[in-house]
Amino acid sequence: MDSNFEKRFVLSVLVENHAGVLSRVAGLFSRRGYNIDSLTVGETHTPGQSRMTIVVRGNEYILEQIEKQLAKLLEVIAIRHCTPSQTVMREMALIKVAAPADKRAGVIETANIFRAHIVDVAVDSVVIEATGSEEKIESLITLLDSFGIMELVRTGLTAMSRGENVL
Repeated sequence: MDSNFEKRFVLSVLVENHAGVLSRVAGLFSRRGYNIDSLTVGETHTPGQSRMTIVVRGNEYILEQIEKQLAKLLEVIAIRHCTPSQTVMREMALIKVAAPADKRAGVIETANIFRAHIVDVAVDSVVIEATGSEEKIESLITLLDSFGIMELVRTGLTAMSRGENVL
């Protein structure tokens, strides 16, 4: 593989859950000039631990450097590079779409096709919650754009190993 070839990597990082950990992880990336495409963080079922899903772009060398630098942080418990074939990856989006009476049925039908849920209804808009692969979310956004997206927020990627593997 060409060492200059840039691709996307997903890292799952188990960390101690206390003040300043997120800042130290983000600082590590910024000090080295690595951009984070997406970062999600949440508590795990184990008290005192959080899990970060970090999406970065680069080559194999950059991935190796990121993993080495993360491993040096005292709060980092475990790191796993998530390969698509061995990982479940999902994203969630909330999409506020213009939905006046004459367009509402089309908006709802589009949401239903993607198994998305209407979570709020107003006079001239609806809020749709969609969960799935990044490709599914992108496709839904593309179709809803014709109705008029008023507001959009995405969580970023969250990932977990398939099968018996645990972090």
